[in-house]
Formats: sequence, structure tokens, C-alpha cells
Amino acid sequence: MFPSREVAEKELEIAGQLNQGPWTEHSINVGLAAQIIAKKCSDLNPDKAYVLGLLHDIGRRYGISARRHGIDGYKFMLEKGWGEVGRICLTHSFPIPDFDKEIGQNDMSDEESKFVRKYINDLTYDDYDILLILCDSLADAQGFCMLEKRFVNTTRRYGTFPFTVERWNATFEMKEYFEKQMNCSIYDILPNIKETTFMEAPLWKPPVK
Repeated sequence: MFPSREVAEKELEIAGQLNQGPWTEHSINVGLAAQIIAKKCSDLNPDKAYVLGLLHDIGRRYGISARRHGIDGYKFMLEKGWGEVGRICLTHSFPIPDFDKEIGQNDMSDEESKFVRKYINDLTYDDYDILLILCDSLADAQGFCMLEKRFVNTTRRYGTFPFTVERWNATFEMKEYFEKQMNCSIYDILPNIKETTFMEAPLWKPPVK
């Protein structure tokens, strides 16, 4: 289950008031990118894709966090009865379906980590999982951007890991997967991607508490 567009937009608005930051604009752009790509793919629902993108980071409503925003979002979405969104809250952070190949500090509890490890490692991704992982890397707060820009921005914030390039390569394969379905480049259908890619913006860092 997933909510209507209007309900999802309201949830993101509330979340943005609880924890202000550019993550809400990023989420809107992820939703729009997912919708645009879904419209070009016969087996995807554009409204569902938009809602999943809009709420993929909804766990950030609880404040500044690293990995735990995924499990926070998963729990919140299940409370709402929106299991399909909860799934995306977890999967969007794992281009490689391996718990040990996630970036950033693990600020989840041992119990939460054990749950997410099993959930991700046992899951077979569907096209919505793949789409939202991809779109998470095609959008920043300013708009749509090339994968390379998003990768560099994320790496500057979280650092490099032994599996960083492996994650990048997996995301490029997802891009190619959808391009074969659409018979065109994703960069040809996302508006103003060139302008946004070359737009200079300061690296956002969460405020120090």
C-alpha cells in the first residue's frame, strides 16, 4: 500500500517542519525523477513512483541521522499502513543488496541492524526498488543532476569505503537497465539536468547540536 500524491506531499511538508534542511527538496526531485522515468516504462505506475520518491527519506522527520533514517522511515510507514513505501525507505540506501556495503555511520541499535541486515540480504529487488535507488542519485536539492555529481557530493560527506566504486557501478547498471526499456538516455528526459549538474552550491552539512 502507498498513499495518494496529496497525502504524501502533506507528510513531507510536516516532516520538513520537524527537521528542516535540503533533504525535503531532494525528496521532491527524487519523486519527480521517478515519475518521469516511470512514464516511459510500460510496467511502472508514475503516481506510485512519485510517492515512493517523495517519501523515501521520510525517516529524517525524526531529526539528523545517518543510516537509521531508513529504519525510522520503515517503522513510520508501517504505522501508516504503507508497506510499499516502508520497503523503499530501507532499500534506497543499498545499491548493492548487502547490509555490510552501506555508507555512513551505523547509528541503529544492534536489534535494528540485525533486522535490516536480514531484510536486505534476503530481498529480491523489484523495478521500484531499482528505480528509487537510481533516482536518489539523480537528484539533489537544486534539481536533477548527473550521477557523477551526486556521487562526489555524497562521498565528500560520508567519505570513501572499499566498496564505493562497486556501489557506483551498480547504480550505473540500474541507469542502463531503464534506458534499455525507454530506448533513450535518462539524461535526455530529465529537465535542466545539464544546468543543475554544473550549478555550484555549497556542500550542506547538518547543524552541530
